[in-house]
Amino acid sequence: MKLLITGGAGFVGARLARAVLARGTLAGAKIDKLVLADQFAPPADLLADPRVEARTGALLAQATGLGDEGFDGVFHLASAVSGECEADFELGQRSNLDTTRALLDAFRLTGKAPRFVFSSSIAVFGPDPAVPLPPVVTDTTLPTPQTSYGMQKLICEHLVADYTRKGYLDGRAARLATVAVRPGRPNGAASSFFSGIIREPLAGEEAICPVSPEVSHPVSSPARTVDGLIAVYEASRAAFNGRTALNLPALNVKVSEMLDALEAVAGKAVRARVRFERDERIATIVANWPTGATATRAQALGLRPDGSFADIVRQYIADCEKAPNAAQALKGLAR
Repeated sequence: MKLLITGGAGFVGARLARAVLARGTLAGAKIDKLVLADQFAPPADLLADPRVEARTGALLAQATGLGDEGFDGVFHLASAVSGECEADFELGQRSNLDTTRALLDAFRLTGKAPRFVFSSSIAVFGPDPAVPLPPVVTDTTLPTPQTSYGMQKLICEHLVADYTRKGYLDGRAARLATVAVRPGRPNGAASSFFSGIIREPLAGEEAICPVSPEVSHPVSSPARTVDGLIAVYEASRAAFNGRTALNLPALNVKVSEMLDALEAVAGKAVRARVRFERDERIATIVANWPTGATATRAQALGLRPDGSFADIVRQYIADCEKAPNAAQALKGLAR
């Protein structure tokens, strides 16, 4: 089979690529070629695999050509992130909405109907005066996004559902929780601090938390997120159970509980590097997101959330210890 991952050079995309290459098959089909499309080249270890090819450049410009390549399966992860979309409306529309529609139309015109997994977000949920946001959102909670990013993701969910209804592709949309802990420097996502308050203290640096310790949010480790995307891809049409998006499992956790877990794993000195300083822009965005989520349909596929946030911290440390820059990433962790 020939597989495409958009956003394949990014953190989740590259991790997904490594996972499927290690498996060698998806849904019983051998992976002969994996194309990673992104604005930047994928990591060197992926390019070293003879099954991997890179397509670099803006995805909107690549869409038609990608449609002509005859893919059997697609993971569409490429996206501008939440903070970027609020700051630059046109960027969000172009990167998230226009690009997704161009990609869907490219596949529609080929007549091949690939299996297509769309990476959506729990940011599709938000409080609306007519539809109050429940404390815990479910697969059937009515989405009422309160950010441009969330609205773009919701529109794309509906596009994927309609193209599937018409038989143009076999589409499935999965709503991801915030993925933590992400390595590297902060990105433009409003949720970036959920990783930063763990990553920076472990590296011996101060971290600023822009929201209250009582803020609660659904999070998922990179490993569980990748497992979820693969399970959604491999699910039969009947097992996916409809065309609407499903929530991937998440651990519902307060910021204070995240820091408790950091202290339990790494010690008081590491936790002490986190300072609270409210950022009104970020706090306002986060206040319009769910404080908790459930994932009944995903659980029916055998998926479960992480056991604890301490497990997520330990996974990040283990990942860092395998990386070439382990000493830098964990220089603040006493051994």
